[in-house]
Amino acid sequence: MSTNSVLYDHPGPRARTRNAVLTLVFGVGLVALLWWVYRRFDEAGQWEASLWQPFAEPATWTQFIWPGLRATLQAAAVGMLLSLAFGIVFAVARLSDHRWISIPAGAVVEFFRAVPLLLMIFFVFYGVPFLIQGPVPAFWAVVIGLTLYNGSVLAEAFRAGIRSVPGGQAEAAYAIGMRKSQVMQLILLPQAARAMLPVIVSQLVVLLKDTALGYIVAYPELLQRGVNDLAANRGNIVAAAIVVAAIYIVINSLLTAFAGWLSGRTQRRAFRAPRPATDATVVEPQG
Repeated sequence: MSTNSVLYDHPGPRARTRNAVLTLVFGVGLVALLWWVYRRFDEAGQWEASLWQPFAEPATWTQFIWPGLRATLQAAAVGMLLSLAFGIVFAVARLSDHRWISIPAGAVVEFFRAVPLLLMIFFVFYGVPFLIQGPVPAFWAVVIGLTLYNGSVLAEAFRAGIRSVPGGQAEAAYAIGMRKSQVMQLILLPQAARAMLPVIVSQLVVLLKDTALGYIVAYPELLQRGVNDLAANRGNIVAAAIVVAAIYIVINSLLTAFAGWLSGRTQRRAFRAPRPATDATVVEPQG
């Protein structure tokens, strides 16, 4: 059986040569750009040891980096859980057969997807106190903003994942007497989550980075503590920004790696072949 694809042709000798030349050109251009950035920082004295020395001191990590990282992870963890719950609830609501449920749910999702996250955090912190006659902590202003925006995006991801499941599976479930809630909970949602896992993880990574917007309400997250506060004391804003960016890269890489491991594990469990029965009794015909 031929394995040639009608949708993709393997590159020939000329195409491979052209791709190799383009790769070399872009690689050289990237190296040249990085070298230019390095030289410009070097001319400005940003590589001097005195600017990087604070990161060798334990006090820098205990007073600035670690408190900011802890606040970032706390807001991100709570925001992720609430966003996933928000996304599942409103995805199911948008797929409801009752228009009085699906239409308002769709309006909520579209509204919070359209409003900038920074504006939502600002409104929750400065506007909601006029409604509830009391202050809103900066932590909850950040978490609520993250939940509303990212939860709305995840709602669309879950809805797309549910619609991607073949309709025959739901029909078969209804045929054996399952209720719609059981079909959604046991059949559609697990498959939708597995199918949309890359999108879900990408949005959770965005959520983690968006905690940096908490600076507008003075939430002491990693960017606020590791760059603004530290640089104000040591005058090393470029060095602090590079270190904080490296921390973000490590955390997001770990999250992506965990998602890849989880995706591989769920796929192996889904496609694992059933074991043959070993306790069957063989009945020999009597002649």
